Amino acid sequence: MKNYVITIAREFGSMGRPIAKRLSELLGIEYYDRDIVEMTAKKMNLPVSVISNAEEKKSGFFQMLFPLGTESPEQQRRLFETQAKLIHGWSEKESCIIVGRCADYVLADHPNALHVYIYAPYADRLANCVGALGMKKDEAKRMIAEVDRARNTYHKFFAGYTPDDPKHKHLIINSAFLEVEGTAQALAAVARVKFGENEVM
Repeated sequence: MKNYVITIAREFGSMGRPIAKRLSELLGIEYYDRDIVEMTAKKMNLPVSVISNAEEKKSGFFQMLFPLGTESPEQQRRLFETQAKLIHGWSEKESCIIVGRCADYVLADHPNALHVYIYAPYADRLANCVGALGMKKDEAKRMIAEVDRARNTYHKFFAGYTPDDPKHKHLIINSAFLEVEGTAQALAAVARVKFGENEVM
C-alpha cells in the first residue's frame, strides 16, 4: 500500500498536539508539528520569529500567534511555499501525521489522506490550558481567543477557508468526549479501517 497521511487541524486547548503524538505511537508513524516551522525557517536561513526574547520568556505560546513569523506578506508567501514542499516531501516519503500549517489544503489531492479537525467545548479547552498547559486563567482566555483567531486568519489566507470547514474534513471530533487517549484510539481505528487493518499497525 502507498503511504498515507493524516492531517490534524485543531482549536487551541483541544489537546490536538498530544493527541497527534499518541496517534503516531499507536500507528507507528512520525508526526510533524512545530518542528515544521523550524525546518522551514532553517531551510530559508531565516529566524523562526521576530518576537523579542523578552516576550518569548514571558509566554512560550507567543510563537503560536505567528506560525511563520511576523514577516511581510511576500515573505510569508515564500515561507508557506517552502513549508508546503516539505509537507509534500514527507507525504511522498513516508506515512505520517501533520499538525496544522494548512496541511489539509496542501495535501488536498493526496490519494491516501485523512483530514481531521479536533475541537472541544470552551470550558474544556479552558480547563486544559489551566491544567495541562499550566496557564493562568486570564492568560488562557486571552490565548484561546488570540491563537484561534490567528490560526483561522492564517488558514483562510492561504487555503481560502477556515480550518473547521466540514467540506474539507473527513472527520470532526470533540476531544472532550473521549479525552486524549480515547480520541487517539478512535482516530487510529478509523485509520486502520480506511487504510487497511493489516497495513496500519
